[in-house]
Amino acid sequence: MDSTTADTPITLHHRICPLCEACCGLTVQVQGRKVISIRGHDDDVFSAGYICPKGVALKDLHEDPDRLRTPMIKRNGRHVEATWEEAWAEIAQRLPAVQAAHGRDAVGLVAGNPSSHKIGLMLYLGRLIKALGSRNIFTAATLDQMPRHLSSGLLFGQWMSVPVPDIERCDFLLILGANPVVSNGSMWTVPNFKAKARALQARGGQMVVIDPRRTETAALADTHLFIRPGADVFLLLGMVHTLFAEGLVQLGRLAEWAQGLEQVREAVQPFTPEVVAPRCGIAADTVRGLARQLAQTPHASVYARIGTCTQHYGALNTWLVDLLNLLTGHLDEPGGAMFPKAAAFALNTSHLAATQPGQSLKGRGVALGRFSSRVSAAPEVMGELPIGCLAEEMETPGAGQIKALITVATNPVLSAPNGPRLSAALSQLDFMVSMDIYLNETTRHADVILPAPSPLEDLHYDVPYPQLSWRNHARYSAPVFGPAAEQAMDWETLLRLAAIASGEATTPATAAQLDDQLFAQDMQRRFGALAPAVLAATAGLRGPDRLLDVALRTGPYGDQFGQQPDGLTLAKVQASGPSGGIDLGPLQPRLPEMLMTPSGLIEMAPAALLADLPRALADLQQPTPELVIIGRRDARSNNSWMHNLPTLAKGPMRCTALVHPADAARLGLAEGALVRLSTRTSQGAQHIDAQVSLSSEMMPGVVSLPHGWGHDLPGTQLQLAAQRPGVNLNALLDENQRDPLSGTAVLSGLPVEMVAVEGAKTKVFTHF
Repeated sequence: MDSTTADTPITLHHRICPLCEACCGLTVQVQGRKVISIRGHDDDVFSAGYICPKGVALKDLHEDPDRLRTPMIKRNGRHVEATWEEAWAEIAQRLPAVQAAHGRDAVGLVAGNPSSHKIGLMLYLGRLIKALGSRNIFTAATLDQMPRHLSSGLLFGQWMSVPVPDIERCDFLLILGANPVVSNGSMWTVPNFKAKARALQARGGQMVVIDPRRTETAALADTHLFIRPGADVFLLLGMVHTLFAEGLVQLGRLAEWAQGLEQVREAVQPFTPEVVAPRCGIAADTVRGLARQLAQTPHASVYARIGTCTQHYGALNTWLVDLLNLLTGHLDEPGGAMFPKAAAFALNTSHLAATQPGQSLKGRGVALGRFSSRVSAAPEVMGELPIGCLAEEMETPGAGQIKALITVATNPVLSAPNGPRLSAALSQLDFMVSMDIYLNETTRHADVILPAPSPLEDLHYDVPYPQLSWRNHARYSAPVFGPAAEQAMDWETLLRLAAIASGEATTPATAAQLDDQLFAQDMQRRFGALAPAVLAATAGLRGPDRLLDVALRTGPYGDQFGQQPDGLTLAKVQASGPSGGIDLGPLQPRLPEMLMTPSGLIEMAPAALLADLPRALADLQQPTPELVIIGRRDARSNNSWMHNLPTLAKGPMRCTALVHPADAARLGLAEGALVRLSTRTSQGAQHIDAQVSLSSEMMPGVVSLPHGWGHDLPGTQLQLAAQRPGVNLNALLDENQRDPLSGTAVLSGLPVEMVAVEGAKTKVFTHF
């Protein structure tokens, strides 16, 4: 119960925003348990006061009456509030029964991208996955980023060795299929990208954006080029071809640390600019000009993201971007594409500590296809299967059929292709458990929902994003509020689930006891005879704090448990919180020390990627569709649940179909017209109805509709979102359309038919 009064003192807290990859520093003004205001933290060493509307919306999220605060159990088809012990008893009774009857693979798990912003989920989800012992693991990575991990793994030997533009020193930035003005980076953590791009231009640099929509980033660029959706691979191949044909290849100091150059040269020979130009919609001379400018600018970088990943050639696209940076001498060089050095949790920084400067230590590299999905035989990547396979794995009888499912911070009914099929499959499960803050389009199928704490009730340290950041840093946020009564922390919930999944007693030890046991075992395996000293040094810590302290102390800037007295510890990072964290400096060259490939070299020509090029060559002969559909991102709509927050939901309706005026005239469409968008998929014809918004920012022949909408399904508890539900773009998409190498869903560039809905009247878009 809130006992705040007018006399309650107002306090100021410093936080890291957990709502997108920008990870901006915030100052939160609080009175009792009420949030008074949220602003950017001017002294934050990473974001320097920048804030977007999502940061302000943390207040809405904390106070949202729809946010779940107690467990929910489905009784007679309806969700009712329950105690934690009732929820645990339900899970303990039903989950092991499924495992006993059908085997370990009968329980699947799906995790969403909000998991990456919560340290408890990031550090403890692996314990649940290990306890389940199931091959049926799925995450949002195969909806947006798996091609990036695949290329990093094959070329550099580690999934998270991701090069990002060194924008502080870059003089030419080429961007494909990304909109960092809106996203503030994606697989590139760069708050206030707009200011950094303007600074690049102010010092005489140039930014070129290639996208089928004149996005907010394209509007800022010096040059914007339209490209036919799905044709990025041909543009990139034409550019690589040009580098070889015109003698522009210059590996520089990395020449002795790379192999496969001649294989790449031979592989790209068929893809001349003249051959690829008609398919891209970009002239051959322009293709050559881009390659020349990239090669001839001393400090330059190529950056590509979701638009290039969520298509048939996602893996090839990402590989070719890496090749362009490498072949022009811009990989791992100031002003080019560089590798951040995270203070904690990055495997390639742990590896670095075991090497000598200037030397490469051979690693195990990465393995692909260690197992495959049961129905479609889709190969695993990073230990997970394509999320497009989830529905068929639940529907298809036989050994290994998914009979029970655990979902963690995810809403695949709206975010994955063919949500209606997935929803129907979820309704047939024997048992389903969800960890989530909302009763949404996916969790409405759950038998038990376990709520998470408000972000303001939890500590925060970004686990993945310092590995992707524009500048090296270390920042920590303490909880603003204590947890609500009985509310379990994410790590505690995962440990209890893991105990049940591993077959322990129906009333397992407390989460703290489980954590102590597992931590002691891990430290013994890792440190051997030194484990007692590590346990003693961390004796006052529990949960993620304890793991973070060990990771910081053993990281590249750490105190190594006293061996480097000036090094980082959790206490030192915590103490820096009010001053905005610890700045660890600009990006620095890291090759060859961080290479973890079996050869100890950059593997420029992985066999799997070379073998996929004939598919692209054959595709050049295929006709281009008359009209295709793409998604788009809005600064206020990173995830579907954000449509339920007043600060983000206000303003014009955003779920509209952007159509070029020429296409609208051809089809007889006016502003606000209702159109039927139809596709033909492996599951039959699909259609949705959406309102048209005319926009010259669209490339003719391309229509754009944002993802994550469709809040009109029964049984949900998203009252504000339901007032303007929008339509679900992903209902049009085919879950069997995937990049064959990474398993990533094809969400962009698919053919679509668009016709006016007869008898429908045009409509003025409403505002909240």
